[in-house]
Amino acid sequence: MGDPRPTIAKRELGSLRKEKTIVLALCLQLFVAAFSSFLVVGLVSLYDPGSVGNYEVDVAVSGDATSDLIRAASSVGGIDARPYQSDDAAMRAFERGDVDAVLSAERLHGRVFVTATAPDSNIETTVTVVQLRDALREFERTERAERSAFLTSSTLELPPETQSSPYYGFTYTVLVPLLLYLPVFISGSITVDSITEEIDRGTLELLRVAPLSLSDVVDGKLLAAATLAPAQSALWILLLGINGTPVSNPLSLLAMVAALSTLVCSLGAAVALLSPERRAAQFLYSIGVLFVFGGTTLFPHNPINTSARLAIGSPDPLAPAVVASYVVLGAGAYLAVRYLVGGVDPNEL
Repeated sequence: MGDPRPTIAKRELGSLRKEKTIVLALCLQLFVAAFSSFLVVGLVSLYDPGSVGNYEVDVAVSGDATSDLIRAASSVGGIDARPYQSDDAAMRAFERGDVDAVLSAERLHGRVFVTATAPDSNIETTVTVVQLRDALREFERTERAERSAFLTSSTLELPPETQSSPYYGFTYTVLVPLLLYLPVFISGSITVDSITEEIDRGTLELLRVAPLSLSDVVDGKLLAAATLAPAQSALWILLLGINGTPVSNPLSLLAMVAALSTLVCSLGAAVALLSPERRAAQFLYSIGVLFVFGGTTLFPHNPINTSARLAIGSPDPLAPAVVASYVVLGAGAYLAVRYLVGGVDPNEL
């Protein structure tokens, strides 16, 4: 008799076609990857509303620092700043709908205090607030530069302004990690459901009659779930490239996905064996994944940062070591599950 684990893995992959939730999730990811060049425009408008362009905000400016604030606001695209004699006049214009926002700038004890008023719960509120933020940042930079000439000691130079594209940043820091790691979470959930379903229906006993050991059954299910994520990620990377979003270092990225998929699926298998009740197992798995991935964000070389830099093509010198460490963690998690399976009595499941 040959190795039964590939047969079990093939059976698991075939049964996924009956899971409507899983199929829907896969189709959604496929749609995002296949049409990323179109979807990214709409998604970036949510990620960075200031990038929508061609939208001009009319702002009423009042106070004794009006001229300085208008000069700074005029250098920011998308703002039409108008001076008003008083705060009351500016607010009346705002209430009539003549302007979209109000900025009141008053000088007091050598400082400038600015009060901003924007519409509440309006569809244009987010874009208006973003434009006001950019204007106030420019005003702050101008004030710092002008006042530095009167200081007795030299100060640090202001950092140069960056003109990076929000589409570029969103694609590589949000979209690419989302497509890479969402399949990882789904694979872990599949593992939990697969094992708990076998236990709940009593089919685990039938599999062992084959004859198969519990280790063979768990290995086959892990093989199916853990290979699904890197296979999906490879397809997503290919589709992103076809849509004009080249992804660098694909082999390193797929190695990370495979390692994290093994880690997460091993966690799911351990939870399912220790807590065979399906709802409880899914809850514990979700908490465990949140804890694991939430903990990694505390480190500079977390999966999202590392994958984004690899995808862009500017990896950190430690990136190979980081990828290798995730591979080691994935292998260690699998060995830990194998040890756990060896101590589980199948008759008690």
